[in-house]
Amino acid sequence: MSENTHTNSNIVTQEFIALEDFRATGTEQLSFSAGDRLQVHEQVCADWWWAERSGCFGYVPSAFLHQGAEDVEDAWQDEEYFNSYGTLKLHLEMLSDRPRTETYRQVIVSNSTALKGKVVMDLGCGTGIISIFCARLAQPAAVYAVEASSVAEHTEKLVKLNGCDGVVSVFHSRAEDLMLPSKVDVIVSEWMGNCLLFEFMVESVLRVRDRWLKDGGMMWPSSASLCLVPCQAHADYSQKMEFWENIYGLDFSCLQPVAQEEFFSKPKFSHHLDPDDCLSTPCDVISLDMLTLSVSDLEKLRGEFRFTIERSGTLHGFTAWFSTFFRSLDEGGSSLELNTGPHAESTHWKQTLFMLDGPMGVEEGDCVGGAMTLQRNPIWRRHMSITIEWSIKRRNETTFSEMKSKRFPMWR
Repeated sequence: MSENTHTNSNIVTQEFIALEDFRATGTEQLSFSAGDRLQVHEQVCADWWWAERSGCFGYVPSAFLHQGAEDVEDAWQDEEYFNSYGTLKLHLEMLSDRPRTETYRQVIVSNSTALKGKVVMDLGCGTGIISIFCARLAQPAAVYAVEASSVAEHTEKLVKLNGCDGVVSVFHSRAEDLMLPSKVDVIVSEWMGNCLLFEFMVESVLRVRDRWLKDGGMMWPSSASLCLVPCQAHADYSQKMEFWENIYGLDFSCLQPVAQEEFFSKPKFSHHLDPDDCLSTPCDVISLDMLTLSVSDLEKLRGEFRFTIERSGTLHGFTAWFSTFFRSLDEGGSSLELNTGPHAESTHWKQTLFMLDGPMGVEEGDCVGGAMTLQRNPIWRRHMSITIEWSIKRRNETTFSEMKSKRFPMWR
C-alpha cells in the first residue's frame, strides 16, 4: 500500500492490480491492461474509483481491481490443486477416459522403435500409466515419472507391481524443483484443462522443457488448438430461463434476470454438444506449438473467427473444445490426434458452453464474426477469463452489426 496523496492531503492512496483489460469509453475514464498497477486516490462510489496510472488520472471500475498479490496466500493454489490429485477420484475419471488414455498408448506404440534407447520424461505422471506404457511397449533407456502430488507414493508401487522399476524412476517433486540425472529426449504430459489452458499446468511443462529437454527433442503433445462453433442450446435455455415464465400457473418471470446472471455469467463445463446443434462448421481460433510457445505467451491469447451459418436456427452461444496433436519421432511418420469435440468419442473434458445474454435467430447464409480472448488472471494464476466478441452480418446485408462482448470468468 502506498501512502502518497493527490490534491487532497487527507486522502491516502492505495495500490491495486488490474485483473482485466479496461478500455475507457469517455474522457474522464482511465484505460488499463490486466496486471497494471494503479494508485487509487478516492473510492468515489462502490462501482467507480478515481485512480492514477503512469501519471494519468481517471475513473476506473472497481470490479476490475484487486488490492495486490501480497494478500493472496497462494496465488497458484498449489495446496488445493495438488491435494485434488492426491486422491483417486480424478485419476479414476482420467483412467476411465478411454479416448484420452488410448491416444497416449497409441503414441507410444506407433513410436516404439524410435523410442529405443531414448530418455523420456512423463511430467505430471499421476498413477504412472503413460510411464508404464512406455517401459512395456518400447525400449527406452530410462523413463522419469514426475508427480508433485501425494499419489506419487502409489505410483512407485504400481511401477514395481508392473515390472517396470528397472526402467521407470519416480520423482516426487514439483516441476520447478525437479532434479534429474540427465536431460531427456522426449517430454510427454497430459496437461490440458477445460478450454485447453484452465489450471495452467502448461506453464510447468514449458519451464521443464526449457530446462530439461535436449536440443532437437520432442514434446508430446507437439501442438494443440482451441476450437469454437456458434451453437444452439435449447435445453439449457429452457431449463434456466423459460422455466420461470410459468411455475404451477404462476408468473415468476421477474427472476429471469437473476437466473441469467447466476447461470450464464460463467461457462458451463462438461457440456455435451449435439452435433446437430452446431450452426456452422467449427474452426480453430487459437493454436499452440509446444516447442516454441513461451510462458509469457500464456498471459493473453487471442484468435479471430468468422462463421457462415449453415442451417437456420437460434444462436444461444458458442461451444469450445480442444484437440492435441502428437508428431511422430520418425521423419515423415503420421501424427496422432486427441479430439475432445462433439464429433469424436466423448472424453472426460466434454465441451464448454458459453451462453450469450439472449437468444438470437439466425438464417442460413448469415455470418458471425468476432474474436475470442483468453486472459490469464494476474493474481490467481491457475484461473483465467474468456471474452467473446461477436457481431452478425445478415445474408442480405453488406455490413456487420455493432460488435457485442461478454466476459466469462474461470473461476475468478
